[in-house]
Amino acid sequence: MAEQDPHEIVAEIMKDTHIAVLTYVDAQGRLVSTPMGTQDLDDPGRVHFITEADTDKMHAIAANPQVNVAYSSDKGWVSLAGTGARNDDRALLERLWDSSASAWMEGGPEDPNSTLLTVTADTASYWESPGKVAIAVQLLKGKVQGTDADPEPQDGQSGTISL
Repeated sequence: MAEQDPHEIVAEIMKDTHIAVLTYVDAQGRLVSTPMGTQDLDDPGRVHFITEADTDKMHAIAANPQVNVAYSSDKGWVSLAGTGARNDDRALLERLWDSSASAWMEGGPEDPNSTLLTVTADTASYWESPGKVAIAVQLLKGKVQGTDADPEPQDGQSGTISL
């Protein structure tokens, strides 16, 4: 079986994930994680999140832009390492705005406090899930043979790529 391009694997996992986890360093130097809905996946190396500008999260990222964004789905797991920055591109904000943003935000895309957090990734670490069936087979095989299940069935890919 031919291996799939790692960039395609990363994109597929990210597209399959509804909520990502953004991790940043707060003003006290602690790691803080928060759920975020990815708004744009044209390029897995550059993702956008709709947020409010006047938040502790955005102030912390302005002071220390190093961030991580984690994606997890049935297809696998991706960890983007990069930098975050406020993006006041109003046309892009209006294009990306949808009903889910309206459910979480006090104002609309025209509200000056509504903005984008753009994460530009340097690298993506990934692990492609071999699928539920392959995992079940490995668990059953271990049970029948009285051995530990292989924690990493051989039909998934993993690695780190530059974006």
